[in-house]
Amino acid sequence: MIDFGFDKLALIGAVALIVIGPEKLPRVARTVGTLLGKAQRYVADVKAEVNRSIELEELQKMKSQFETAARDVHDTVNKELGQVRSDIDGRVSTFDSTAHTGESAMRPHDADWPGGSAPAYKPPRKNWRLKRSVVPTWYKQRNGVRMHAQSGAARVARFRPRRSGTGSAI
Repeated sequence: MIDFGFDKLALIGAVALIVIGPEKLPRVARTVGTLLGKAQRYVADVKAEVNRSIELEELQKMKSQFETAARDVHDTVNKELGQVRSDIDGRVSTFDSTAHTGESAMRPHDADWPGGSAPAYKPPRKNWRLKRSVVPTWYKQRNGVRMHAQSGAARVARFRPRRSGTGSAI
């Protein structure tokens, strides 16, 4: 890299003052500063792009490692699951063979039901068309909350105050 010390910069400034002149020197210095700033920003952008590409490569390596680890786990789980299934199938076939020969005192759970087999599970019905309210109806009635649309005359008749002392409504 080029090394500019204070003495070299002073020499360049003195030569520029003589060659360019004192009238144009501030404008030239401003232009040189602007160009130098653009060059520095360009170098910073190039460095950032290089760093991003390096990080992207690292992320791709990590992704491939993670995918291979996930694939290994998947294969291991499938292998173990296959072993468990084969073990269960062997035990079920052994149980079926002993149940048909009458050697086992156990009887299937379905035999307890009157029809011979247990009914299939049926989830509870939800009446989704009915609007479920959080506030109970009795509370709404006591506090005068309207539950249905009413005409203006019906609202006035409902909330008309009664005269005190006569005992009859107007």
